[in-house]
Amino acid sequence: FSGIIEHALAHIEECVVHELNDERKQRWYAIKMFERDEKVLSQLEISEEKLAHIETDIKLVEKELDDDSESIITNERYNYVSDILKTCYKKKSTTRITITDKIDKIVTHRIFALPIFALIMFLVYFVSVTTIGTWLTDWTNDCLFGEGFNVFDTHIDGIPTLVENGLKAINCWDWLIDLVVNGIVSGVGAVLGFVPQILVLFLFLSFLEACGYMSRIAFVLDRIFRHFGLSGKSFIPMLVGVGCSVPGIMASRTIENESDRKITIITTSFIPCGAKLPFIALIAGAIFGGEWWVAPVAYFIGMASVLISGIILKQTKLLKSEATPFVLELPLYHMPTLKNWLRNTWDRGWSFIKKAGTVILLSSAVIWFMSSFGIANGKFGYVDMDDSFLAYFGKTFAWVFAPIGFGNWQSTVASVTGLVAKENIVATLASLFTVEGMNTYQSLALVFTKSEGFSFLVFNLLCAPCFAAMGAIKREMNNGKWTAFAITYQCVYAYLIAFVCYHFGNLFTGAIWNGTMNKTWGILGLILAIMVIAFFVIAIIRPDKKRKKGA
Repeated sequence: FSGIIEHALAHIEECVVHELNDERKQRWYAIKMFERDEKVLSQLEISEEKLAHIETDIKLVEKELDDDSESIITNERYNYVSDILKTCYKKKSTTRITITDKIDKIVTHRIFALPIFALIMFLVYFVSVTTIGTWLTDWTNDCLFGEGFNVFDTHIDGIPTLVENGLKAINCWDWLIDLVVNGIVSGVGAVLGFVPQILVLFLFLSFLEACGYMSRIAFVLDRIFRHFGLSGKSFIPMLVGVGCSVPGIMASRTIENESDRKITIITTSFIPCGAKLPFIALIAGAIFGGEWWVAPVAYFIGMASVLISGIILKQTKLLKSEATPFVLELPLYHMPTLKNWLRNTWDRGWSFIKKAGTVILLSSAVIWFMSSFGIANGKFGYVDMDDSFLAYFGKTFAWVFAPIGFGNWQSTVASVTGLVAKENIVATLASLFTVEGMNTYQSLALVFTKSEGFSFLVFNLLCAPCFAAMGAIKREMNNGKWTAFAITYQCVYAYLIAFVCYHFGNLFTGAIWNGTMNKTWGILGLILAIMVIAFFVIAIIRPDKKRKKGA
């Protein structure tokens, strides 16, 4: 091995040589002790004083090489194998640095790797949601599912108008026209309007996966995760979960460590999946006027939540364990074939479209019925939306969400229907926030302030996933109590983070001082938000006694 490691191993051998029956094995024992192998340590009767000297030598090497001892030995073995392989070839090309190696020196750099990853993901979401994706989505929403468009000086009506005129032409009942136009077409159309953004996002992500870059990020994050007792293996399911949380949760089966596997199952759905992108884009466009930072920040909130939750959960008694080694073969960088690249993008996009044509369609019809009918004057019938069954349900639970900024019944209902499918939030908002002469964007801008809108975004981004993903959690946990714990943790964590975002948002926007909200409640909420932050900081940085002893 390299000099600094050999120096540490020599010290360890000197410490344990008298405790070994067979001196021929002393190097093997020294390496195992350097790796802190608990089984080997339990076989040797070594004094506390010698163990302290050994631990000091190991920590010096770890500090010098900026890695944990087990990974250091693994890396040295691979380097040794590589050196042997280089002597087996006479071609000059084997000694030259390949293009892949040159790129990896930059994108896997200990300091620059994470900033580069952050920049790349920022550009992906910026282009998908703010530029190209938005141009296409705006046309789809405003023209195709809106007022229509002109072709060679000929005006073509949008789909809602065409459907409404068609139904009136065949003398359909008014309630049926209302159901189809304001229920189904409005709900499904609001979701399908975001298909261009979805396809642009998947196009970028498919390229990053196919070219080999995302494998490097798993390697880079492992270096960070291991400092907190986590494993880079958890990133693979999260990477899969960018498309859909269900296969991401199922991909956790590849993790051997039971504790790491459960933590991965609990946290995978924090990463924004394709179903959450329409909701993110809607909030960014309607409440923040299409601000460029909203979508990237939503992604990084999800990433930060994975890391924060992983650290907190790893320190609980039920989930505490040592991180498992992570070995990953990094493929050579290559340009993906156009056919496979487009097919992968289309498969993900088509899955989204199919859900809009089935689950969202049915949900939109149910939402329309529940928001159009109720009990008035002791009789069941067609009523104003505020007197409907849906309004009654929403008003019953709206108080739960008032502390985090969205205490109106429409937002409450949207959060609940989002459990069926996250796209449902968009369909529900489009159906319930209707102001004559205004589109959904304009209607939402009248209802939400920026701090309320951002809190609404964060809560629905991080809370329990859709029913399909919950089913996947139950199957993978194979335990009702762990499933309940996972869903409860996600909801409580989402509520606390949304609470912090709402009250700090009120501070930064001046809502506490300008009379927009009750000053006393605003200050009290801010104090509680600071206490929540303090709780998370303490939970993250509290010392691990087991690690401190060098076990």
